[in-house]
Amino acid sequence: MDVGGLAISMAFSLGACAGGGWWCIKRLSEARFLLNTPTSKIRSAAQGYVELYGVLHALDEGEVRAPLSGNSCLWWRFKVEEYSEEGKRRSWRVLESGTSEAWLRLRDATGECLVNPRGAEVRTVVREVWYGSERRPMGNPNGPSLGLVGMLIGGNGHYRYTEERLQVGQPLYAIGDFRTMGGAEVFDLALAQGAVVREWKSDFAGMLQRFDANGDGQLDPAEWERMRESARAEAQRRHASRGEVPVHHQLRRPGESYPFILSNHGEDEMARGFYWQAAGGALFCLIGALATAWLVGNVLLPGLAGA
Repeated sequence: MDVGGLAISMAFSLGACAGGGWWCIKRLSEARFLLNTPTSKIRSAAQGYVELYGVLHALDEGEVRAPLSGNSCLWWRFKVEEYSEEGKRRSWRVLESGTSEAWLRLRDATGECLVNPRGAEVRTVVREVWYGSERRPMGNPNGPSLGLVGMLIGGNGHYRYTEERLQVGQPLYAIGDFRTMGGAEVFDLALAQGAVVREWKSDFAGMLQRFDANGDGQLDPAEWERMRESARAEAQRRHASRGEVPVHHQLRRPGESYPFILSNHGEDEMARGFYWQAAGGALFCLIGALATAWLVGNVLLPGLAGA
C-alpha cells in the first residue's frame, strides 16, 4: 500500500473509531437523562431541567400549514430530494429542506406550557414520503408511498418528498429547560426604597432642589428623613402601577449540554432506541479500532522496518 492509500485508510479507521465511540457515549448519556429525570406536572414543575408529558393544542396565532402537503399542523419538517445518475452511481441529492420554528402549546391536567422547538431533536409519528415529477408538489394527492414501489407509482419519480408533522391532539413527551414568567412577586419594600434613593442620589443637584428646604446645600437629618419617606412612597407607587403579570410557563433548549427532545413516542421507547444506537456506535468504534490495529501491525510497522 502506498503512503497516500495508507494515510486515507488510517484516517477512515481512526475516524470510525472516534466517531463510533462519541456516538455511543452520546446516546448512552441521553438515555440516562431520559430514564433518570422524573416526570413533572406543569403547574408544580421546578425551574430548570424537567420532563413533561401532555397533549398538543393549537395556539391562537392562526393555522400552520405544512409546506409540501398543505396539511394543517402545529409543526413541520420537510426535505425535497432529486434522483440523479452518474454512470453506475445512483443517489438522492437534497435540493431543499426546512424546519418550522412555530411554538407549541403543551397541556396536561394541571396547566399549559409554551414550547420553543428551536434546537430540539423532534421525533414525530407522522412521517410521509412520496414521489413526483415536480420540484415542489401540489399537495399529496396519492398519499404517502414508500420505497421503490412508491417511486414507480409516482410516475417517473424524479423527486422525492419527505414531510414530518406534529398535529393537534397528539401526545407529546418533552424534556428541556423549564421557566416560569410573570405572577405575583414577593415585594421587598426596603429594597425597593433603597433603589429609589440610589436613583435620586445619582442626580444630587436635583435631590437638593427637592428636599433642601433651608437652602444650605446639604440635607440635615430632618430633610434626609423626609427624602427617605418620599422614596418609600415612590417605591410603593411604582409597585402598584406594575400590577400582577399573568403566569406563563415555557420550555426551551437547555443552556448546558443536556438533551432537548420533543417526541410523540414515550420515554421507554426512545430510551430503547438510544441503547440500540449506542450499541451500533460501539460496534463501529470496535471495527475502526481493529482496522487501525491491522493497518499499524501489517502495513505501517513492516513498511518502517523495510525502510
